[in-house]
Amino acid sequence: MKYVIFSLVIVLFACQDPKNSTSENTEETSEPPKNIDFPEFTQSDAQALLSLPLDCVTQEFPNKLGQVLGSEADLARPKDLRPAFYGCFDWHSSVHGHWALVKLLQKYPNLPEAKDAKTILKQHLSEGNIQREIAFFKTEHNTTFERTYGWAWLFQLSTALKNWEDEAAPQLLENLMPLTELLEEKMKTFLPKLVYPIRVGEHPNTAFALNLTYDYALAFNKTELLNSIKQRAKDFYLKDENCPLKWEPSGYDFLSPCLEEARLMSKILPKQEFETWLNQFLPGIYNSDFNMELAEVGDREDGKLVHLDGLNFSRAWNLYQLSETSPKLKHLKNLGDAHFVKAYPNLIGDSYEGAHWLGTFALYALDQRTEM
Repeated sequence: MKYVIFSLVIVLFACQDPKNSTSENTEETSEPPKNIDFPEFTQSDAQALLSLPLDCVTQEFPNKLGQVLGSEADLARPKDLRPAFYGCFDWHSSVHGHWALVKLLQKYPNLPEAKDAKTILKQHLSEGNIQREIAFFKTEHNTTFERTYGWAWLFQLSTALKNWEDEAAPQLLENLMPLTELLEEKMKTFLPKLVYPIRVGEHPNTAFALNLTYDYALAFNKTELLNSIKQRAKDFYLKDENCPLKWEPSGYDFLSPCLEEARLMSKILPKQEFETWLNQFLPGIYNSDFNMELAEVGDREDGKLVHLDGLNFSRAWNLYQLSETSPKLKHLKNLGDAHFVKAYPNLIGDSYEGAHWLGTFALYALDQRTEM
């Protein structure tokens, strides 16, 4: 796949006069963006993107632990509590920061910082560190820690290690798999108990977690987990209609509930059945003028408000994947590009509120964007 990137100085799209929506679902927004010429993603671009997780996976503070304290003994510094994933402000960001390291080393093994990145991976994903992470997940008060967002990113990390053709990858994966399989069992136990899906635009979103978990289950041939995801996705979403896009985004969103759900159903439904379902779920999406207004960040130093940059990236990755499901949806790639362009200039030199996690979202979006 050919990666592409934007320079930090770009010309954004001029606003157009609003027009009537093509369905009740879509807001009155500007004209869809015109075609965008993506420059090639170069080694220097990869180097800049690598600097973000490389910096944060070893940065212990500031830190949001997010744990439940069962006693005084639980009061410890992050590196002692969770020695593999103590950096990047919180556990899930550290996990997907490690995923970003692996993905970039896989594509660009000769980066000047590759040796440092590989050393960190070996130090953090050691057998001893992972066993201590497992012990934390088995404590009485933290059995549901990072459910399901952090779990899903750990599945992605395992998948990346499986696909990385490097001498270090097999041992790293072997070290990580006991924790991965523990969380897999937790996921299989949790899904049948979840009576209703969680449809918010933040961490608990069910469709997002199922998307990433599905990819892991497919890569590792986890039949039971695959079947559970397929069944619960149908239980949760098969009868959905007219997803309220006009309610998106909420002020703190970094995920699109409607698009994450659509992406998931594209994976589990046969092509014709998915097309019928999508026509009912997002009626306007097959129109060539389908549009979604780009998200705006009101304060770049507010960690919650900067979530909206992540929304632009996550919308992009959903639009890219959906555009590949049918020739009738090819126009969505351009809309994805518009969202990516909007957020990308904010990555390098941004405050830690965004820098500790947004690089991963940009990379994941790029990973879904294929040349068509």
